[in-house]
Amino acid sequence: MGDTVQQFFAVKARIAAAEQEAGREAGAVTLVAVSKTFDAVDIQPVIEAGQRVFGENRVQEALGKWPALKKAFPDIELHLIGPLQSNKAKEAVALFDVIETIDRDKIAAELAKEIARQGRAPKLYVQVNTGSEPQKAGIEPREAVTFVKRCREVHGLAIEGLMCIPPADENPGPHFALLEKMAREAGVAKLSMGMSGDYETAIAFGATSVRVGSAIFGNR
Repeated sequence: MGDTVQQFFAVKARIAAAEQEAGREAGAVTLVAVSKTFDAVDIQPVIEAGQRVFGENRVQEALGKWPALKKAFPDIELHLIGPLQSNKAKEAVALFDVIETIDRDKIAAELAKEIARQGRAPKLYVQVNTGSEPQKAGIEPREAVTFVKRCREVHGLAIEGLMCIPPADENPGPHFALLEKMAREAGVAKLSMGMSGDYETAIAFGATSVRVGSAIFGNR
């Protein structure tokens, strides 16, 4: 068994322990294995070990490897977890099962158009910039709840979750707590939060999915 597969099982065990520690139901948290920058040959052992949910940052990169993998393993669920440009909305709707990074009206409008045109409806999350970092994607926290409402009422999108990436140099707990509070206010059930360094903390704050890359695949 390769290192990657051993690391995958170690992460799964830590998620199960964190669920138990937080008094969450076993299996309440979905592991999104972040396979960005890794090739199909690196990803396939993890698929064969039973993982079915993966995350990619770039539409173009994902197009190069996932169509063949999804054909071979039709039950794979692919998440877009990187920023989406409006000119990539068509490809994103065609390839991804979950799009986690809606953060402005232009993207919402483009996605609505493509969903109607393609008759394919990926699950949709709004990304919140909980640290208000100028270099980072995501809607400002104070606008998040009204933006979710606008996505639903103006653009006709079924938003079901929120996503965040806390500032690297801050305690992630308050950011996770803020996202959970906004999710309740916005009436969304899913919380995508927590990465390789802090996913156990995220589970304690109510994450329904965690995005783990380097702890499984190592550093590129």
